[in-house]
Amino acid sequence: MAKNDFAEIIQRSKLIRSKYHQLEKLHHESEWSIEEDALAFLSDAGLIGRYTMAQQGRWPANNSNAELQHKLGECIWWLIILAERMDINIDEALEKFLSDTEKRLNI
Repeated sequence: MAKNDFAEIIQRSKLIRSKYHQLEKLHHESEWSIEEDALAFLSDAGLIGRYTMAQQGRWPANNSNAELQHKLGECIWWLIILAERMDINIDEALEKFLSDTEKRLNI
């Protein structure tokens, strides 16, 4: 992707999640709840910690950079999905956070 258009990223993320919902229904007869999505996000966030340790030479692992890159992207994806499922506009939430933080830091 040449340019990251956040609106396009959100749409692509939602499409991917809908495909996973189909697989969940096929294998478990129901799609994951918001709570299950949140737990999956937290599990992936924990793996970022482990892969970061490996990248920094503090934990033995092979190919940690590729795994770290994947999990970083996946966690961003999960945050988009969680916001969407809880009726929070992630674009607006991010903008508000950045603006508020910039004001507090006089940026």
